[in-house]
Amino acid sequence: MSFGGLFDGGTCGGGGAHLVADMAYGSSARAISHPSILSPSLRSPSMFSSTGLSLALQTNLTAQGDQNSDPVAGGGGADVSDSARRRKEDENDSKSGSDNLEGESGDDLEQENPRKKKRYHRHTPKQIQELEALFKECPHPDEKQRMELSKRLCLETRQVKFWFQNRRTQMKTQIERHENSILRQENDKLRADNLSIREAMTNPMCCNCGGRAVLGEISLEEQHLRVENARLKDEFDRVCALVGKFLGKPISTLSNSPPPPLSFVLNPSLELANGFASVLPPLSTVMTLTRAVAGGGAAFTGAEKSQERCVFLELALAAAEELVKMAQMEEPLWVSGSDTGRESLNYDVYDQCFKRCLGPRPSGFVSEASRETVEVVINSSALIETLMDAARWADMFPSVIARTATSDVISVGVGGTKNGVLQLMHAELQVLSPLVPVREVRFLRFCKQLADGAWAIVDVSVDATKGDPLKCRRLPSGCVVQDKFNGYSKVTWVEHAEYDEATVHPLYRPLLRSGLALGARRWVATLQRQCQSLAVLMSSSLPDDDGDKTAIAPAGRRSLLKLAQRMTDNFCSGVCASSAREWSKLGGGVNIGEDVRVMTRQSVADPGEPPGVVLSAATAVWLPVSPQRLFDFLHDEQQRSQWDILSNGCPMQEMAHIAKGQNAGNAVSLLRASAASSNQSSMLILQETCTDASASLVVYAPVDIPAMHLVMNGGDSAYVALLPSGFAILPDGGSGGLKPPGGSLLTVAFQILVNSQPTAKLTVESVETVNNLISCTVQKIKAALDY
Repeated sequence: MSFGGLFDGGTCGGGGAHLVADMAYGSSARAISHPSILSPSLRSPSMFSSTGLSLALQTNLTAQGDQNSDPVAGGGGADVSDSARRRKEDENDSKSGSDNLEGESGDDLEQENPRKKKRYHRHTPKQIQELEALFKECPHPDEKQRMELSKRLCLETRQVKFWFQNRRTQMKTQIERHENSILRQENDKLRADNLSIREAMTNPMCCNCGGRAVLGEISLEEQHLRVENARLKDEFDRVCALVGKFLGKPISTLSNSPPPPLSFVLNPSLELANGFASVLPPLSTVMTLTRAVAGGGAAFTGAEKSQERCVFLELALAAAEELVKMAQMEEPLWVSGSDTGRESLNYDVYDQCFKRCLGPRPSGFVSEASRETVEVVINSSALIETLMDAARWADMFPSVIARTATSDVISVGVGGTKNGVLQLMHAELQVLSPLVPVREVRFLRFCKQLADGAWAIVDVSVDATKGDPLKCRRLPSGCVVQDKFNGYSKVTWVEHAEYDEATVHPLYRPLLRSGLALGARRWVATLQRQCQSLAVLMSSSLPDDDGDKTAIAPAGRRSLLKLAQRMTDNFCSGVCASSAREWSKLGGGVNIGEDVRVMTRQSVADPGEPPGVVLSAATAVWLPVSPQRLFDFLHDEQQRSQWDILSNGCPMQEMAHIAKGQNAGNAVSLLRASAASSNQSSMLILQETCTDASASLVVYAPVDIPAMHLVMNGGDSAYVALLPSGFAILPDGGSGGLKPPGGSLLTVAFQILVNSQPTAKLTVESVETVNNLISCTVQKIKAALDY
């Protein structure tokens, strides 16, 4: 609303300003309704249209305002009222979070009665202490916590709710003030540096004689800098295009703009708050090239590294785009099989839709591609954190990943999140069989947020860029994760790889081509099983032990599970001969089976293994039974005496049982073998079994009874020595017509101590003993299954 200059301080003097001050502080209703302030004639807008009449009215109102104004305030009423209003706002902003408006927010009071004055309710020191204690632990309490706190402090629920709102607002304000103070100091420092550099530029000095530089003389160093500046400008334009594609919005104006200011060179995060500085490291590149020009020959190293990072980012962006499209597209790109129900990739359509970012398929390589969609008991944030951490990724897929490490972090992401993180990784992927070599891949892993609660993580191989011997490469593969209700997530996994099939045994080639060995189904099935296991183990109500089984305390459960995980990891390393452990393959000249692989290792100063010479032997056979029937037979302690020589021909008794999921086959058990005679002591066997739609494991190891009592009481399991043995069960993948469909591929592996002296020589008798043990076990299993 405009009063035509009636209350302008410059014309009306102090009276009008004092009138506005009175209206602003509690007397607005009386001031507006008072008949002596504005007469009906003054409300007519036509009276202000005449300049002379406006002056006359302003003079009369000024005189009237002088009579009604405070003699102490004089003509400064407007300044006094403004300062008072600012003081009141500062007081309201500086109030502690413990000052609450009687359980209601200010907006609620204004809606109920706009003229009602806000009344603050100050809590007692004890209430403030309780509220502050809970705020340190949980700044965002739920309704149940607020109800409990309100009952304990004799407050209303709304009072507790608005206290936490005000407290969070106060903390946010304090943090912003602190950050603003730091930014002001940095800004002042940059301004001072800018002035000093400008002053130095106005008076250039000669580096040789120390005198004033003469215009027209250009040193060799300056010529190099000019050439380097032109090259950097071209690279900057290219980076702008890449980042614009990454952020999803064009930033082409940056490439046409003048060179960045000094503040950008010294602190790019102040100038590029939209995340550009955290996506690529332009500052490090500039500093590297500056030092290189000053120091000589290291210039090309910094330039090549910067160029490599740009190539990696461009490759990751193209791979992410391809992965998202492959996860969303249906037929004709993906064709469902009528007999298997699995999807297969139509490569004719694939070549039309996508440009192969790694180039054509190498000669002699075969392709495998698969896609699966499942729901898992984990939210998207937790899953992204797990997949972007190398150690946690390996723990989530222990039977698939033999070893992994992060070689380099190319991009740290945007705004402190995982969005935009790009890292170079190395991994060894394994199929639990001695007849399939470990796949060593060097790849980029890129994380991109698609929407709120939707993410994409893509892997793409970079082996071709380094000229290394190529045995396998991953085309854009990964997963698209979307949040669902109740902490679940929808995961669409795409796995696409090319590999040299000549290194794989013919028995396993159909399995790999079907995608069941290292395809999408293997990844999602393992992810589902691991997430269910974590949900059960982290729940507050763990199932009690049944019957007469030994009760285990929570600390003992954790220690026993940790020991079982180490046992399973050692078993997998002995089967696949990954670089996680140093194994030496046994050469020819030994009488062993054609498909039996024997390896040895010297165990020295390893508290988790007995010292001496450890021998590992593994083989794989095809059996005409379903994987589920084979797993049920092998993990049943009542039928164990039919194949296990450690059972002494008697059924074993389960002493302890820890469930690791909804499936009864996922568990850790402690078995006791009956003594063959009264003179023999009984023996304990630690066993872990796990099964899902893609594979099953039965791993066991004899353990020392005193050591297990220590572990079950919560002791450290790292010093329990064990040598694992067991079985890995995989579907045959159709066997490619070599075998009847519906069979299983069984891997049998043993690790035994052949000599307690680490420097002892391996004898032929020891190798033949292990070979006979494997052959005998396989024959017993076949006989028990009527094959």
